[in-house]
Amino acid sequence: MSKASQYIVGLAGHIDHGKTSIVHSLTGENTDNLKEEIDRGMTINIGFSFLTENITLIDVPGHERFIKNMLAGVNSIDYALLVIAADDGIMPQTIEHFEILKLLNITKGSIILNKVDLVDTDWLLLVENEIKDFVKETFLENAPIHKVSTKTNSGIEELKNYLIKSQNFIKESKREIFRLFVDRSFISKGFGTVVTGTVISGNISVGDKIKILPYNKLTNIRGLQTHDKSVDKLNFGDRGAINFQSIDKIAISRGNHISDPNHFSCYEAAYVSMKLLSKLDKSIKNNERIRIYSGTQEVMARIFFANKKEVEPGEKACALLKFEKPTILAWNDVFIIRTYSPLITVGGGKILDLDCYSKWKDNKEHIISISTCNNKQDLIEKIINSKKLNPHTITSLGNHLSLTKEQLMNYMNENTSIK
Repeated sequence: MSKASQYIVGLAGHIDHGKTSIVHSLTGENTDNLKEEIDRGMTINIGFSFLTENITLIDVPGHERFIKNMLAGVNSIDYALLVIAADDGIMPQTIEHFEILKLLNITKGSIILNKVDLVDTDWLLLVENEIKDFVKETFLENAPIHKVSTKTNSGIEELKNYLIKSQNFIKESKREIFRLFVDRSFISKGFGTVVTGTVISGNISVGDKIKILPYNKLTNIRGLQTHDKSVDKLNFGDRGAINFQSIDKIAISRGNHISDPNHFSCYEAAYVSMKLLSKLDKSIKNNERIRIYSGTQEVMARIFFANKKEVEPGEKACALLKFEKPTILAWNDVFIIRTYSPLITVGGGKILDLDCYSKWKDNKEHIISISTCNNKQDLIEKIINSKKLNPHTITSLGNHLSLTKEQLMNYMNENTSIK
């Protein structure tokens, strides 16, 4: 199991609560570099800035129209900064962004109470108490509240020192195979296509062969960069840029996937566990068309429950997702669910198994079977037993789950019933 040496800090919160200004105050860089962003004074795309050689800040849009860009930005963060303006308090996108952070299983973070120069002491105390109630019984319940002003720079140096000195960022990878979702792609004169993203597992070196999904295109790594420096290798957790030797006739974009050539694939269906947010005013009905966000990709899907006509707010369920286009997924990936229209975040889930049977009867049986699993070892056993007519080998099962042989054997050795 490898540990990361770089850490990704994501800023989330309502529009105009000062996320971009905070990044600028911390680093001296303006992450709003699109003409439309500058003209409109709002973040539209994802912004990146380096706080130190091993800490990257990600600034995501606060406007509800750009939630899909926000999701692409926070999919790989290790530490969340929930930004709330003192003069506004908790607003609609504060709530939605916070729900998304929880659904993505972000477990570490703190709160920035910005624009403290605009309010008096009594109002500041009221907002602070409101925030404490808002985050009660969540991963931010006992988190620090950093009071700052980007106008006066009050609290900025203390926030910077906290982020640099904090030991809360250490993360571990339970999958050793190289993988990266593309969040930006551009043409660099003299080099060709360059993509950026965060290494979510494994490592890659200059000269290595990789696979680009969904195109299933093989090519070699020409060059690598991290934090504006050329390197020979990118490791798990690194924020990096990749330059390829040759990728003629394909246009790489956000949502594409770079990986080890022998693992990871596109799928037209997946078995999932899911949970709806409790504070909703609608349910999800069987065969409903929904939006799925996983990694940096957005895809439409139909959802099918085995023994339910609909799932109510706050309820958990297992289901089959059928995607409208081949989707890049792996066992144990997490995802966010939003309604087709209007665009509302309603829940999230995890991938339990991939591919599906041709007959609904078989799919229904498999959904019911895996819905009873209490841990990953039980789930792997159910996956093995589901292939009785075409049993897995160790190699094929490792490929199916995108695990190395050693990782797979570790899981299997923890469950003696598999042997």
